[in-house]
Amino acid sequence: MAKQVLECSFCGRKKPETNLLIAGVNAHVCDRCIEQAHGIVLEELKSSSGTASLKSNSDLILKKPKEIRAFLDQYVIGQDQTKKVMSVAVYNHYKRLMQLQHEEDIEIEKSNIIMVGQTGTGKTLVAKTIAKMLEVPLAIVDATVLTEAGYVGEDVESILTRLLQAADYDLAKAERGIVFIDEIDKIARKSDNPSITRDVSGEGVQQALLKLLEGTVVNVPPKGGRKHPDQKFIEVNTKDILFIAGGAFDGIERIISKRLNRQAIGYSTSQNAEGIDKNNLLQYIIPKDIKDFGLIPEIIGRLPVLTHMDPLDAETLRAILTVPKNALIKQYQKLFGMDDVKFTISNEALDYIVEKALEYKLGARGLRSLCEAILTDAMYDLPSSDEKELHVDLEYTQDALSKNLLKRLELAS
Repeated sequence: MAKQVLECSFCGRKKPETNLLIAGVNAHVCDRCIEQAHGIVLEELKSSSGTASLKSNSDLILKKPKEIRAFLDQYVIGQDQTKKVMSVAVYNHYKRLMQLQHEEDIEIEKSNIIMVGQTGTGKTLVAKTIAKMLEVPLAIVDATVLTEAGYVGEDVESILTRLLQAADYDLAKAERGIVFIDEIDKIARKSDNPSITRDVSGEGVQQALLKLLEGTVVNVPPKGGRKHPDQKFIEVNTKDILFIAGGAFDGIERIISKRLNRQAIGYSTSQNAEGIDKNNLLQYIIPKDIKDFGLIPEIIGRLPVLTHMDPLDAETLRAILTVPKNALIKQYQKLFGMDDVKFTISNEALDYIVEKALEYKLGARGLRSLCEAILTDAMYDLPSSDEKELHVDLEYTQDALSKNLLKRLELAS
């Protein structure tokens, strides 16, 4: 009697042709069929979870503008106008994503945002905080590294590569993400004559950004541009990606001031000038000022929501030290607490830190520099000592700063 040769019940391969043949009750399956089936299961799970995540994005994450503002208040001090504008723009954007376009006749346009404010006033912090609340991928990119296609530097498509990486290459998630383009003012047109010479990292980059901001399908290299020429491109649709641009626009106050004082003589000029807050000219900014600075009209039209960041005064800097969830003093208390050291600081010492930050025009980022200079010696000594308490008063602050930082700052100025 001939011996029966076992075979795969799915593909019909005989046992000698397979590496492994697994027996069931009345059937057999080979290793190749198992691998194929495993791949199919993974694809199905991926597509179903993608749909589920979109549904959950629509159903669960969207919050009303006042709720978005309340969340921002926990992390960002001051900037009331910007927080209100951002809350409304983000709310409208995510309402737009929930809109079922085949049921609606009216298609809602995207409301990309441009923020103008001095360095250290919290532009990036606002974008990070909104992304944290909405649980969407956020890519923060610098416009300074972008160049026209064909030149050394990053192409505009690399912005979307960063977003894909932030979304763990989940395309559906990335297409509903947020891109924060920092230093947008650094790609301003270098001269008043458009396109007479090549403006490699200026006007050319602005023109390359136009379609991206408006909404188009872009072939994105998943690992970046020229280093991996053989990689397959991923098609990303940017119509549902919210773009937030931020920049310091250093010197734009002169453009605003010139516009506000257009009339050289006359009684109405002095009357109007009296009502102008000269310490915060950015609050009077209009799109024309950004155009005069060097951004092309087409890109301004694709960033329709314009807002500004107020300069930081003593009261705001004082609050930044102690009030937000991740306030600087709370961070140092946590750091010392890990070594079982109780850290306290007096109000007089805090006021002195704020005074020095204003005097040397260091802004919010400068508060960290000052705190580091004050606490470096303590952070060096205390982990090795038996002391379990550190109280920083005005005298301690003045001594530590004069020893570590203020001498260098005074010499520099």
